[in-house]
Amino acid sequence: MKAIIIEQAGGVENLLMSEQPKPAISDSEVLVATRALGINPADTKVKYDNEALTQLFGEERPMILGWDIAGTVVETGSKVSKFKVGDRVFGMVNFPGHGKAYAEYVASPESHLALIPESVSFIDAAATTLPALTALQALNGRVKAGDKVLIHAGSGGVGHFAVQIAKKLGAHVVSTSSVKNRDFVLSLGADEHIDYHSQAFEEVLSDMDLVFDTVGPEIAEKSLNVLRKDGELVSITIMGAEEKLQKTADALEVKITSMLVHSDGNDMSALKEMLAEGSIKPHVSKIFDFANLADAHTAIESGRTIGKIVVIV
Repeated sequence: MKAIIIEQAGGVENLLMSEQPKPAISDSEVLVATRALGINPADTKVKYDNEALTQLFGEERPMILGWDIAGTVVETGSKVSKFKVGDRVFGMVNFPGHGKAYAEYVASPESHLALIPESVSFIDAAATTLPALTALQALNGRVKAGDKVLIHAGSGGVGHFAVQIAKKLGAHVVSTSSVKNRDFVLSLGADEHIDYHSQAFEEVLSDMDLVFDTVGPEIAEKSLNVLRKDGELVSITIMGAEEKLQKTADALEVKITSMLVHSDGNDMSALKEMLAEGSIKPHVSKIFDFANLADAHTAIESGRTIGKIVVIV
């Protein structure tokens, strides 16, 4: 099978097309013929760091990167009960020991996947994986109807799903982005928009029930000041900075939660239902062919992506 491999950490020039053996599956796995891949900032960042590559994908070299897939089941393990050959599936095929999504075939635990709704394309399904899971796991169980929620970077991959999911949960949603993306963010359902270039959100907001940070520790720290007492900051950017932020949070009597996304078939099934009913819809800003996957990385690294970038296989 064709796969995009990397032999050592470095830039996009290290992403090479190669012939690789088709993966074997265990009793609880399915083999998926990949039709589309989601590309994320995490994909682009990890390739520069040998230690991170080893932590996430193991010692094996060369390695195949990526987690987000949509495709068709072509083989099932003997203990697989959720899927059959021919099913269209999507999911974040997570580590350890998995991933390897930049390939024509991917082995995945059945517990990481869900069926794609009939009305949804492989492209939209591939886009609704890691970023949508991140948003769902950050907000579900924390946000209730009537809550005031601030979503940072609402035009980004995670952010544009977070705005939609928070609205589905009944929240009043405020979102930050640049002014050029204001109309897009409002079209997702945001009730208020803040242009981060011209407005300091921490000076105009207060009494928020929850803030979801996808930007960085500095934004996370400022966000603590806009929460009500016992409000909560959820962040995917503060690993390593929790101790410092916890002191500030304690003084303000608010909560902080640092999180990383994890694969979960039940959560994927929840996303499947949202896609089917139309309460979430991915925005795919660019589509690349598999042979041009390196160009997809370059586009992500520009920092100007609206929504998601997808590669078709």
